[in-house]
Amino acid sequence: MNARISQILRLAIPSIISNITVPLLGLVDVGIVGHIGDAKYIGAIAVGTMLFNVIYWIFGFLRMGTGGMTSQAYGHRDFKEVIRLLIRTLTIGLVIGFLFIILQIPLIQFGLWVMKPDIGMLSLCWKYCLICIWGAPAVLAMYGLTGWYVGMQNTRVPMMASIGQNILNIISSLIFVFVFHMDISGVAIGTIIAQWGGLLFSLLLLHHSYKRLYKYFSWSGLFDYHALYHFFIVNRDIFIRTLFLVSVFLSFTSIGSRQGAIILAINTLLMEFFTIFSYFTDGLAYAGEALCGKYYGARNREAFREVVYHLFYLGFIVAIFFTVIYSFAGESFLSFLTTDTHVICVSKSYIGWTCLIPIVGVSAFLLDGIFVGITNTKGLLLSSVIAAFLFFIVYLLLRSQLHNHALWLAFLLYLAARGIVEFILFIRQPV
Repeated sequence: MNARISQILRLAIPSIISNITVPLLGLVDVGIVGHIGDAKYIGAIAVGTMLFNVIYWIFGFLRMGTGGMTSQAYGHRDFKEVIRLLIRTLTIGLVIGFLFIILQIPLIQFGLWVMKPDIGMLSLCWKYCLICIWGAPAVLAMYGLTGWYVGMQNTRVPMMASIGQNILNIISSLIFVFVFHMDISGVAIGTIIAQWGGLLFSLLLLHHSYKRLYKYFSWSGLFDYHALYHFFIVNRDIFIRTLFLVSVFLSFTSIGSRQGAIILAINTLLMEFFTIFSYFTDGLAYAGEALCGKYYGARNREAFREVVYHLFYLGFIVAIFFTVIYSFAGESFLSFLTTDTHVICVSKSYIGWTCLIPIVGVSAFLLDGIFVGITNTKGLLLSSVIAAFLFFIVYLLLRSQLHNHALWLAFLLYLAARGIVEFILFIRQPV
């Protein structure tokens, strides 16, 4: 096997496994309360999980920005900056997380106002959220720590932390719910134990694997104004870019819901095709982020270009594979997700859009990783802004003629536009 491909896969495969385990935290919670016997518990968990997923997604810049800057410092062999980036991102993640706890009442109040859960489950939503908010510092610190590990070319530790976190969540939630009879509170407590346990486990592995870096620690320059300014400028662009991404995905769901329960169900199920594909391409993007950042920081143009070439080579193999799978097994996958024959029947007219997702979207995922690695965050932001505006314009122009098809067309053009704009910017980027 080609050496560059081996390099990419060594980083990508653990990231793919980590991505697959991420939704399990919410899924386990839903599965446990599903056996309590009241549908309100399931609804409250679904609302609470969605609320925290959106909040944490917005603050995903802690992972992305840290990963790009760390990989460049690592490639440049600047270990003093590597350790400074670790301390900075952990400190900032913890501070933001504790601010969430301080502001928990207005934050949850606003989130539930946006989500508008049924009045019958509102008190359960509050109970779940008021406990889960205590996991925010651990989650956000873990974002930064995961980005740092990726920058250090190590995706195995985040993978082990994700697996360990899910095992701990399952065990603790089961004990609190079925042994101590704590219903939704027990599930929430199990979740925060898993979140803090995952962070502690990652820090222990950090000490075991990287204690040699302690000698580079110095208070000098740790919170230097210029260093912090650069850190926040990079993360500011990613933060704003994430807001545009969130606006597209929330609008996609909201627009679908206005077209009735059947269309909402179809769009939700078909979006799983996008989600599964994203787990694999995000893994490749993480590898691209780590390796491109490393060679960009080391000023090794030849290695950088080889990584980009092989990254796209693997990316398009994955895209073709998923296109074939979706084309021939898409309807069977839908039947696995739901037994509602009416939903399956109506969805057949939309399933063709999902078959286009891999080919149309692969470049956006891969170039996201490359841009994060070289910290070209302005390019990430510009591509997302243009693509988001295109999404809304196309849908508004075509909704009266194409209805839900207009929504899917707008979404695919949004994915394509991100990749096209980033490609144009990339070929103009001096590397």
